[in-house]
Amino acid sequence: MSTLVCSHLRPLALTALTALIVALPGPLYAKKSDRDQPVAIDADRITVDERERTHRFEGNVLLRQGTLEIRADEVIVTQDDRGFRTGTAIGKGRLATFRQQKEGSDEWITGQAERLDYDARAERLTLTGRARVTSGADIVEGAVIVYEVVNETYRVTKSGATSSAPNGRVRAIIQPKNPPKEQKP
Repeated sequence: MSTLVCSHLRPLALTALTALIVALPGPLYAKKSDRDQPVAIDADRITVDERERTHRFEGNVLLRQGTLEIRADEVIVTQDDRGFRTGTAIGKGRLATFRQQKEGSDEWITGQAERLDYDARAERLTLTGRARVTSGADIVEGAVIVYEVVNETYRVTKSGATSSAPNGRVRAIIQPKNPPKEQKP
């Protein structure tokens, strides 16, 4: 496996990071120090097309930035004429996954789908195909999870792909934030 450290990919990792950490209800904060870490990408192959502004990483891809990890069979990063980037992580033989530690906590935010797409121009993260995001013990799952960064909303649907929830539906399991204290007899 070869390793490539890409400081010029930092804006993609930061915007994807921002979107990933708020995909569930409630205040979720990823480790702030991750933003200042270099992006390291391990893959079996890389193809760079400077004219098309495309980087394609293939074969057991692992992208790391601080505690953020994205694993996929393929990661494609493109940049348009105005400098906006899009990133796609694809799981071909397995699901694409991400995980990141929450700020000030031992808990992790994790997610998985057949495909993870982030569009910096639209500020939208889309998890497609058996999509699932967890934060601590909270879980959201369905066929497609779309997070809109600008208005901080997300939508989980059962159509358009295979759902990770039972019976092909959508599901959310939200734990109480202040569990009741046990009373002594």
